[in-house]
Amino acid sequence: MNTWSYSSLKDYVNCPRQYNEVKILKRYTKPYTKEMAYGNVVHKALENYVADGKPLEKNYERFQKVLDTLLEIQGTRYPEHRMGLDINKQACDYGSGYWVRGIADLLIVDGDTAYIVDYKTGSNKYPDPKQLKLMALMAFAHFPEVQNIKAGLLFVAHDSFMAEEYTREKSQELWKYFDDDLERLRNSYENDMWNPNPTGLCGWCPVSTCEHHR
Repeated sequence: MNTWSYSSLKDYVNCPRQYNEVKILKRYTKPYTKEMAYGNVVHKALENYVADGKPLEKNYERFQKVLDTLLEIQGTRYPEHRMGLDINKQACDYGSGYWVRGIADLLIVDGDTAYIVDYKTGSNKYPDPKQLKLMALMAFAHFPEVQNIKAGLLFVAHDSFMAEEYTREKSQELWKYFDDDLERLRNSYENDMWNPNPTGLCGWCPVSTCEHHR
């Protein structure tokens, strides 16, 4: 069974060759960039504030206002909530027996309504809501009482929010956003074909043996 997450499927779509070399064969590793390091530190600071009320460090105090707005939402809060789905798209443990898994930065459940927030520390120029759709599908599976989900990408450095809304009855439509890419991934595994996808990002790719590397 081929397991996946939003980020790994995105990596595959960006370049099947790199995905195979890094994720499967593990011949190369992606460099740990300063942007990644910053994002991880900020995520942890936001998680600690929302979960335990731990004061934000001076560098991140500017995020407090928007976080306090989130904390006004009624319901049970689940910071950094881990969820998995099995091959039948049923709720399962994040750590074992999963087909797909993911972590919701903040999930709030209030009766038949849930709220999902994904923190973003980068640019808000090209927002991608597909991750929210996957988190919503997982939340519907893990919380049977939830019928409606209000979700959003919170670009903390830009004080901007991109909102989406989903209903349980439209779950099959949400899965269609992933079907084509998952079919391609399945075919790559079955045929062991991992064609490169040359782009302007090739210069930063760790796979130095690829013919498109520069």
